[in-house]
Amino acid sequence: MSFLPQDVKFDMELIKKYDKPAPRYTSYPTAAEFSQEVNHEIFTQKVVESNQRKSPLSLYFHIPFCESACHFCACNVIISRRKEVVEPYLEYLFKELEKTSSFLDENRKVVQYHWGGGTPNYMDKNQMESLFKKSKQLFDFDKDAEISIEIDPRYIDKEGIFFLRELGFNRLSFGIQDFDPKVQKAVNRIQPEDMIFNIMKWTREAGFESVNIDLIYGLPYQTLETFTDTVEKTIKLNPDRIAVFNFAYVPWLKPLQRNIIEEALPPAQEKLDILKMTIEKLTNAGYVFIGMDHFAKPNDELAVAQRERTLHRNFQGYTTKAGAELFGFGATSISMLHDVYAQNYKKIRDYYNALDKNIIPISRGVLLNEDDIIRRDVIMKLMCHFRLIKDEIQRAYNIDFDEYFKSELEELKQLEQDGLINIYPDRIDVTPAGRLLIRNIAVIFDIYTKAKKEQKFSKAI
Repeated sequence: MSFLPQDVKFDMELIKKYDKPAPRYTSYPTAAEFSQEVNHEIFTQKVVESNQRKSPLSLYFHIPFCESACHFCACNVIISRRKEVVEPYLEYLFKELEKTSSFLDENRKVVQYHWGGGTPNYMDKNQMESLFKKSKQLFDFDKDAEISIEIDPRYIDKEGIFFLRELGFNRLSFGIQDFDPKVQKAVNRIQPEDMIFNIMKWTREAGFESVNIDLIYGLPYQTLETFTDTVEKTIKLNPDRIAVFNFAYVPWLKPLQRNIIEEALPPAQEKLDILKMTIEKLTNAGYVFIGMDHFAKPNDELAVAQRERTLHRNFQGYTTKAGAELFGFGATSISMLHDVYAQNYKKIRDYYNALDKNIIPISRGVLLNEDDIIRRDVIMKLMCHFRLIKDEIQRAYNIDFDEYFKSELEELKQLEQDGLINIYPDRIDVTPAGRLLIRNIAVIFDIYTKAKKEQKFSKAI
C-alpha cells in the first residue's frame, strides 16, 4: 500500500512503547560524538578540500544575545540589557567571516543564509545592515537564495519588519510558544495576542515569501483545552510553516529551567493528548506533516521537497538545500562539511581569543569515515522521505545493501511486526503510525548511540 508523505497516524500504544531517548538527527554522527580531535588546523584543511566539490554554501550566523530570559530556553544565549555588547561581537564576527572566506573558492554561491540566536533583532538597524553588507561583500549570493531570520516579536515594530524585508530577508520565523497568559507568565515571555496578529499582518504586507511559527507543548499550566485554543489561533494566523516542539524539562542541564515549577507541568498522558490534538487539527487544516515536529502548507518548499525526495536535515532542521555545505559563524555555531563537522567555542571569551590569534575559532568536532557517510545518507533519507530505496544507497556507495546492513535488517523486523515500517525487497517504507517515531527507526542504523549504555537524548515524543 502506498502512502502520501503527509499521512500520519497517532497510535497511543505504539507511542508509549517506543517513547525512549533518541537523537533528533540534525546530523549523523550526532554532536554527542564531537571531540577535540577536530581543531582549527584540521578544519581549515577540510575547508580548502571542500572547494574541489564546488558545492554551494549555506551560511548560519549565531547572535547569542537576549534582553530577557525565557525559562524554557535550551539555547546558548547571553542575557543582557547592555546593548553595547553587540559591537565587539560584530567586530569578531567580521574577523571570522574574513578568515573563513579567504579559504573558500569565490565562485561558490550562497544558496541559504540564516540568522538565529538568541535574538537577531537584539541588534539595531545599523548593526544589522553592516552584518548583511559584510556578508554580501565577502560572498556571492545566488539570485534565488533563501535568506531567513529569527525574530523576537516583543522587540520589533512594523517599521522593523519592513526594514528586514528591504535589507534582503525573504523568510522570517518567530516563536509564540503558547497564547495562554498564565503559561506566558510562567515561562517569562509575555506576548499579547494582538501583538502576534499584528506581526503576522506586517510580514504579509512587507512581502515575506515564507513565515514560520514555533509552538511548544508540555509547558507549565498547559492543558488540552488551553493548547487547543493556541493551535486554533495559530491556524487563524495562517503561517506557511509551523514547528511544534516538545518541551524537555532538564533543569540539571539548563539552569534557566529551574525557574519552572515541576508540579505545574502537564502529566505525561495529557502531553500525549495535546500532541494528538495538535497533529489532527493541523493536518485537518491542510498542513502537511513534514516530520517529527514540523508542518508546512502543501505548496511550501519543504512540502514540495519532501514530495520530490530532495528534502534534507542539518543543524538548522529540515532544509531544501541538500547539496549545500553549512558554515556556522559566531560563538557556538556548527559547520557541516561533507566529511567533517566542527563547532566554534561556546564561551565568548574563548571565541574572541581564538580570533585574536588569527585562527578559525574551532573548539571541537568529528571527522566522518566512509561508514559514517553511508549511514548518514540512510538516516537522512528515512528522516526526510519516510522511504529508503535500497538501490539508491547501493549505487551511490558500491555496496550490497542487504549484506552491509544485515544485522540492522534483522533488528528492523521487530519494528515491522509492531507496524512502524514495511520492509520490501527493494525498499523500506515508514508507515503513517511509524512517522511520529521516525527517530526510533533511524537509531537502528546509528552505531554510536546503540553502543552507549546511558542515553542523554530527549525522549522521542
